[in-house]
Amino acid sequence: MALDTLRTNKVRSGLTILGIVIGVMTVITISSVINGLNGSISNLVASFGTNVLWIFRFPVIGVRPTAEMLARKQMTYEDMEEIAKLPHVVAASASLQYTNYQFNAGSVIAKWGTRKVDNVSLDGDTASTAEVYDRILTEGRYFTQMDQDSAADVTVIGSDLREGLFGPVDPLGKEVIIDGRTFTVVGVLDKQKTAFGGGKNPADSYAYFPISTFRKLHPEILDYWLSAKFDDQKNKGLVEDEIRELLRRRRKVRNSAEDNFSIFGSDSITRLWTQITGSLFLLMFGLSAVGLMVGGVGVMNIMLVSVTERTREIGVRKAIGATRGVILMQFTLEAIVLCAVGGAIGIVVGSGVAMIARFFISATVSPIWVAVAFICSCGIGLIFGIYPAYKAANLNPIEALRYE
Repeated sequence: MALDTLRTNKVRSGLTILGIVIGVMTVITISSVINGLNGSISNLVASFGTNVLWIFRFPVIGVRPTAEMLARKQMTYEDMEEIAKLPHVVAASASLQYTNYQFNAGSVIAKWGTRKVDNVSLDGDTASTAEVYDRILTEGRYFTQMDQDSAADVTVIGSDLREGLFGPVDPLGKEVIIDGRTFTVVGVLDKQKTAFGGGKNPADSYAYFPISTFRKLHPEILDYWLSAKFDDQKNKGLVEDEIRELLRRRRKVRNSAEDNFSIFGSDSITRLWTQITGSLFLLMFGLSAVGLMVGGVGVMNIMLVSVTERTREIGVRKAIGATRGVILMQFTLEAIVLCAVGGAIGIVVGSGVAMIARFFISATVSPIWVAVAFICSCGIGLIFGIYPAYKAANLNPIEALRYE
């Protein structure tokens, strides 16, 4: 009977459930994007390694550096060498970068023959970097300690840089001109994971060099980024304390003074993302609540109109024995079905939007949120349909029969 009522008043029913559709569609779309990005962030964090600590002169994740932080003494290559000697540290590395941090893109040109690639970033690493980050190469090899000791003019390039310069040609052994100097390509890195789908990853447009070779290119850059890989997750706190004690001693920090450096790991990215998704969840809740409330008011209004229009029907049903409970159940069920149909349409539309969004950004439809959205839409029907149903159930049968 509820579905028959919907079919009889298609346009009116459609306009009534529009708010429900919008509210549920918002829930499905935003939750799908958050769910997809959560998976991407998890993969990104895993690619950095859960057993890796980063050391820099100030925190760079989720913190705006103060003037005091920016003025701190830089980390040194010798700091990395001492960290590598700690008992639970498996490997340590030091890195220097030449890139445009403001625009997250490089500012160097790479050339091979007649082909060139713009916006290339440069990275100087120790040979141990491959061990610290478990870097995967699709072609060739990573540079060795011998390359580093001799400051060899060799480079490992990112996948996008390889594609832009060489296309189908084998790049190994080829000489490329990067930042005005000639280097021999010895390896190609696999595509780097990214937190957000769509577009090119700037990390795939890097050229990596032995750190001694990088110093020949840019001797002015001395701001080292240190990384330390430790043996077991259970030793993480111990390793942090050992590194902190070592660096405080080397940097001559007084006992009463705060650290003039920062130690953090991939869990910092997870914490920052949790804060961001918390804000997105509040936004989703607000937008969907407005849509559902508007839809609920519309349902209540249309059900009150329906009660008035069907007064004769209610009177006849009561006259032949229908109880108040039966009438209450009938109209409440109609309101729930009306909202459930709106919820189902919202789920279909929201899932469609999420599928389209996958071409631009990570998005995964969550069965849990689909269930939550559908239950909420049915709940709106129950909440806003109970008053019209109560009014219908309490109509006087004699007055109802005399209505016309």
